[in-house]
Amino acid sequence: MEFFPHHKVYDFMKVSRFFIVTTLSFAFISIILFFTHGLSYGIDFAGGTVVQLKYEQTAPMDKIREALAKDKLFSGAIVTEFGSPEEVQIRFASTTEGVTHDVGDIIRSTLKDSGTFDIRKVDIVGPKVGGELRQKGIMAAVLSMLGIMVYVAFRFEWTFAVASIITLLHDVAITTGVLILFNVEMSLDVLAAILTLIGYSINDTIIIYDRIREELKSTKDMDLMHVINTSVSKTLSRTILTVLTVFFVVFTLYLFGGEIIHGFSFTMLLGLIIGSYSSIFISAPFLKVLGFSVEGYKNKMALKEKNRLEKAKMRSQYEKGTV
Repeated sequence: MEFFPHHKVYDFMKVSRFFIVTTLSFAFISIILFFTHGLSYGIDFAGGTVVQLKYEQTAPMDKIREALAKDKLFSGAIVTEFGSPEEVQIRFASTTEGVTHDVGDIIRSTLKDSGTFDIRKVDIVGPKVGGELRQKGIMAAVLSMLGIMVYVAFRFEWTFAVASIITLLHDVAITTGVLILFNVEMSLDVLAAILTLIGYSINDTIIIYDRIREELKSTKDMDLMHVINTSVSKTLSRTILTVLTVFFVVFTLYLFGGEIIHGFSFTMLLGLIIGSYSSIFISAPFLKVLGFSVEGYKNKMALKEKNRLEKAKMRSQYEKGTV
């Protein structure tokens, strides 16, 4: 199935400069937001206790806050609605008392006059564990990008590797900026979504790079911009089909999956959109910015093929005893 004719070439590079300037500006703004506002870390990274309650009737938020304020264990507790008017999430800092006693029993005792409710979940993460998780999460993202850079440099060449890493940094920066704007908590689920999107984005980028390499081998065209336009146009139907397939699944999770995976699905939706257009309008055009030369690439490939043939010839002569 093809949305676009395979033989038609679209001039993506005509608007590439606009997209590069605009989207890199967004990435720069996102970096500023990160250092000025920072991420809203969830319990996984900041540490603390989260208790989820479900009332038989609409949760009396004022009564809950008033009752919790009387107990020093819940000092500074944040009480929010969780998915529906009957469900409540209570978040507060971990204490020695909270860890050594059954938090569920304390909650039941403290909120006994607020109505009938069930405790759905109690999560406790110490601040030291949260800090370790945060460090390991950052390390996982950095190592994955370095590994990708080494792989792309080995399979293609350094200009492709640098362009792909710039694209990934751009994707992660803008996604993080939007998460800060919408005050989405950075949890293990959100981190998993970001790492998934790094893999998704580089996969789409490598497919386009592979098509560019094949185009360079099969054509005598020395115009890099035309080669990129041709390569991107030939992969466009595949890109659209892949994006739409994943998008509809993730959008369904976002609408009906519940509050528990809201952060994950929202991050995936963001990343799908950002990663798809960056593969077309950022990764490929940056080859031109980094000074990739079609003539130099063809000469390099010709020299490589010449050396391969000479080695094959010498091996053949050696096997025949003529050398």
